[in-house]
Amino acid sequence: MIEIRWHGRGGQGAVTSVEMLALAAIEAGKYAQGFPAFGPERRGAPVMAFNRVSDKPIKIRSGIYQPDVVVVLDPSLVGLVPVTDGLKPAGILIVNTAKPAEEIRKKLNYKGKLFTVDATHIAREELGLPIANTTMLGAVLKATGVLGLNAMKSPVEHRFGRVASKNLSAMKRAFSEMKAAKAA
Repeated sequence: MIEIRWHGRGGQGAVTSVEMLALAAIEAGKYAQGFPAFGPERRGAPVMAFNRVSDKPIKIRSGIYQPDVVVVLDPSLVGLVPVTDGLKPAGILIVNTAKPAEEIRKKLNYKGKLFTVDATHIAREELGLPIANTTMLGAVLKATGVLGLNAMKSPVEHRFGRVASKNLSAMKRAFSEMKAAKAA
């Protein structure tokens, strides 16, 4: 089983991303969960959402406290929110940023696997909006191998209708443009 924690801000689509990833996994014959952590959040406030994906039935129903993967949708959260808390030692950190990976690594004092992609830039070019949630799904798929890109087609088309092709294009670009940071 792989457990993923998403960090973003209210209104950036973290919840939409976890729902689409869970739907894609289920359609691919896997077991999956996708759920948000809600409190008194409002648009722009830091939020978290979670995924579990497995080849076997998932019996756990609690929050995710020791994720295998952490995804940061909003680069302003790096250093503001403890995004690496609980991340397993062999875990993966994926950050939407235009900054060099070494800068992110230093700011977080993080020595594990780190991937970066300028998902906001890709989203602006492909969607005309700086909303990087579906773009970051491409990075998650590349870093984890949990599903292939084609698995996302149906959930994205269902969710986004006539603009689905733009979202799929952004996702594919993130898949190919994501960079692995040098080992610490």
